[in-house]
Amino acid sequence: MKLVSYKTEDREHLGVYINGHIYNLNSCDKLLPDNMNEFLQGGDVLMERAKKVDTQIKDGSLEAKEEIFYEILAPVPHPTSCRDGYAFSQHVAAARRNRKVDMIPQFDEYPIFYFTNHNAIQGTGDIECMPDHFEKLDFELELAIVIGKKGRNITAAEADEYIAGFMVMNDMSARTLQMEEMLLNLGPAKGKDFSTVIGPWLVTPDELEQYKVAPKDGHTGNAYNLKMTCRVNGIEVSKGNAADMDWTFAEIIERCAYGVDILPGDVIGSGTVGTGCFLELNGTGMLNDPNYKSQWLQPDDVVEMEITGLGALTNTIIKANTEFSILGLKKK
Repeated sequence: MKLVSYKTEDREHLGVYINGHIYNLNSCDKLLPDNMNEFLQGGDVLMERAKKVDTQIKDGSLEAKEEIFYEILAPVPHPTSCRDGYAFSQHVAAARRNRKVDMIPQFDEYPIFYFTNHNAIQGTGDIECMPDHFEKLDFELELAIVIGKKGRNITAAEADEYIAGFMVMNDMSARTLQMEEMLLNLGPAKGKDFSTVIGPWLVTPDELEQYKVAPKDGHTGNAYNLKMTCRVNGIEVSKGNAADMDWTFAEIIERCAYGVDILPGDVIGSGTVGTGCFLELNGTGMLNDPNYKSQWLQPDDVVEMEITGLGALTNTIIKANTEFSILGLKKK
């Protein structure tokens, strides 16, 4: 099942996406809420009701009216929190190699994550960026999950049961801001907090069963053979596979939930896939060729990320009409 959040006029709604059409769930079953947050709060009970509606529409036993005029939103427009992991060793190793430092051994000891701005979640559409964001503006190609039920002190062996669904994720990054502030060993903050993009819909785990593979040796939890690509202005710049995650989402959840509640509506990203951002690609390019020309996102660029089974997430980069700069406020 593909769950989608959308807006008609000034109201947000929850629907299912079937063969290019959106159907409102609440209009098909009045016991289903008309927004994603309330729906996720209902846990497995509401998920099963929604799957029944989805099946009935697909087999023709339920006549449902499709939505015609709408605006697609992030599948979870108002997440309770947003964490981002660091699950792909290929990305970490390449980024460190490009900085001429050794791979950090602690990567193999435990999964890590940081909290980013859950109020800056976006879906398909325009991403408005400030002048300072364009100082090395970057994408990050990721996979993300949404938590579907409350839990605490969850083991990795049981953690996959807490996943409501999967999405494409673009962790937008302003590298100059990020690199400046992380010199103080606290961050990232302003380099990351302006936009995290998820979508185009939330795909329930049963749809990915056909792509399931074994996790890496010594790891616990589900892994999936999902091709991941990113195109900028129609040109493929990045490709990878979700099966290359060293830390599984189950293991990341285990760490996230230690001593604290995870909640329905929490979003957790995988971290960047290998070759999944310009920072890594530029660094590798310059390491191999001193004349390599670095590339960063520019105004009017179109970024399209696609993951097998999860669809394509498309955004256009827009420059805000202002000259305001926090980089210009630095004390000398």
